[in-house]
Amino acid sequence: MTTRNFICLLLVIAASGCSFSQQKPKEATMKKVNPIYSRTDTNKVSVPESEWSKILDPNVYKIAREKGTERPWTSEFEKSKEIGTYYCAVCGNPLFQSDTKFESGCGWPSFFKPISETSIIYHTDKTHGMIRTEVVCGRCDSHLGHVFDDGPPPTHKRFCINGVVLDFEKK
Repeated sequence: MTTRNFICLLLVIAASGCSFSQQKPKEATMKKVNPIYSRTDTNKVSVPESEWSKILDPNVYKIAREKGTERPWTSEFEKSKEIGTYYCAVCGNPLFQSDTKFESGCGWPSFFKPISETSIIYHTDKTHGMIRTEVVCGRCDSHLGHVFDDGPPPTHKRFCINGVVLDFEKK
């Protein structure tokens, strides 16, 4: 068993306890309810944690603000091959282009490179008995997923991202 497969297996085991619904809100509804969401505003978002639960859909809140994990193989984006841009579903920050997406087989949408160096922030994550690198949105600090060093060239990175916290716009 490769290290990558072992890590994916551990993530699947850790995520299997997730029991909340995986329904993602419609984009129009999300934007109406979420006054923070903007695909053009680049200012850093500063919202008290107590306000996020009032602004976000409960499924998005669970992942983005409580660092949850969606069940593997449940994201509408995991196998998508559509051309376009992936945004943070919490704030609208552009995160990934579809031409950096690849099939990793781990159960979550995977990318090898973010749109820019500032679109993602990295943190050490020591939960679940592992040491991993957590990735959060560079604009709103929402949890997105993790990055691993077993991706394809040219970066050899695999950004393993929860689809619930992604929003997509076709080109």
